[in-house]
Amino acid sequence: MTANSKSSNRDRDAAEHSIGARAAARSALDVMLTDAALDDGGLRRFVKPRAAARVAAGLARRPDRLATRLADLGAELARALAGRSEQAPAPGDKRFSDPAWSDNWLLRRLLQSYLATVQAVDGLIDDAALDWRTERQARFAAGNLLDGLAPTNFPLTNPVVLREIVDKGGANLILGGRRFVQDMSSSPRLPASVDTSKFELGENLALSPGSVVLRTEVFELIHYRPASKTVREVPLLFVPPTINRFYILDISPGRSVVEHLVGAGQQVFLVSWCNPGAEQGHFDLDTYARSVLEARAAVAEITAQPAVHINAACSGGIITAAALGHLAATGSLADVASLTLWVCALDNARAGTAAALATRELAAAAVAESARKGYLDGRALAGVFAWLRPNDLIWNYVVNNYMLGKDPPAFDILYWNQDSVRLAAGLHRDFVHLALENALARPGVLEALGTPVDLGAVDVDSYIVAGVKDHIVPWENAYRSTQLLGGSTRFVLSTSGHIQALVNPPDPASRASYRVVDDAPPDPHAWLAHADMKRGSWWPDYVEWLGARSGDLTAAPKSLGSRAHRATAKAPGSYVRAA
Repeated sequence: MTANSKSSNRDRDAAEHSIGARAAARSALDVMLTDAALDDGGLRRFVKPRAAARVAAGLARRPDRLATRLADLGAELARALAGRSEQAPAPGDKRFSDPAWSDNWLLRRLLQSYLATVQAVDGLIDDAALDWRTERQARFAAGNLLDGLAPTNFPLTNPVVLREIVDKGGANLILGGRRFVQDMSSSPRLPASVDTSKFELGENLALSPGSVVLRTEVFELIHYRPASKTVREVPLLFVPPTINRFYILDISPGRSVVEHLVGAGQQVFLVSWCNPGAEQGHFDLDTYARSVLEARAAVAEITAQPAVHINAACSGGIITAAALGHLAATGSLADVASLTLWVCALDNARAGTAAALATRELAAAAVAESARKGYLDGRALAGVFAWLRPNDLIWNYVVNNYMLGKDPPAFDILYWNQDSVRLAAGLHRDFVHLALENALARPGVLEALGTPVDLGAVDVDSYIVAGVKDHIVPWENAYRSTQLLGGSTRFVLSTSGHIQALVNPPDPASRASYRVVDDAPPDPHAWLAHADMKRGSWWPDYVEWLGARSGDLTAAPKSLGSRAHRATAKAPGSYVRAA
């Protein structure tokens, strides 16, 4: 990947660029790649001296606001101690679901004092009138600190833990102490979030039948066996993220989007990336973009179809966008029938909390560190992911594993989440540089496979999915892809988070819902204010959208692969198992 001197910008989102969006152009994914490469045990996540100084300076300019806020806090603490406070946790805050938090006079006062303090700190950050980046840094650092100080995280102020100590005679703390020592002995030095003994690939994960029909140094290509006598003519190729293993798309029976699409008569292929080591450190954006096009060509040959649907998730979407930009530049975009992007940000301007947490200096140091090793360690990256949602992904398990002495849950998505892989140093470097320049959003700035990329020239139909609760790719950033890509765009906003937005099978008992719009307007929040909510999973909507663009039904192939691409091994293949 290289940058050239072209400076033409698409006339869109002028407000973002007018406040210096290029300096803020960091995607959550890419900033986490920076943080993971410079893993220092997490200290930088809590200590933000520059943000703290700017908060103090902002409050010093508004002494009346500071005095009022502190007076309000004092009055609220007095009401809590007197038993007259109306402070209550948010309805979805599971930390304080035990009845003792409302029934016990002491615990109720402790909880209300804690909530009042959190509210006051949040208000003080508001009063400081900070710029976007500093405000996010301050909230992140303060939020992590206050989450860690919650009364639920201490044995003597957690009623559930206190009852367990009495019932078990303290044996739970002894067992939890052993687990703590074990977890802290290796990276990422976080509590275990899943019982890994309950899962095995090919046994209860990644069970969709298929075969590896192409293996290169970079990827394996899996061809899934049709589940019906007839299939749609135009095939679908999945390009999964490069920082996790592919089987989130084939997680378990009944919850697998691969299984669902195969059952709907779609011909499905999938890329399984290798787990790069130091010897693959030279793999870069061009390496992976070229591999996407190689896989596409193999699918086209096997199915005897000139065009192929491409579905890309998260970082796989960034790679695929670069590859399609190259096809557009070379007049070969007819090779692609449609583009689907799942929880993927192509425009990284003001990309949420994580985007505010790093600088160009840190990014340069991170790139140098991964270049020294040849890769970015996935275990360090897992730690960065966890600290974006500490109550759900850290403190919850601190209480469960160490204080209650219980086993972590056996949940397929959590197993996949901890099954980390490495990221090649070359791709890490290119992802970081791409984000620093916000290059995919600026025509001609990014070069892929020797050609400049202009996503406006990628005029195939596209289907874009985001999660309203996504803490990695803010949905507004995913939405902005609708303004970058040419062609007709269908945008779907799920009510779930980053992963649950994808693992969203139809289920009558589910509370899932989504919003959908064709040819989305420029302002995401204006759209959100008027978008109708649809109940259930968006998967059937995608099946219908894809089917309308997949040609006629034809007889399903009797065997997998072709003479040029013979089946060599059963799915899920060998690359997904490589340590």
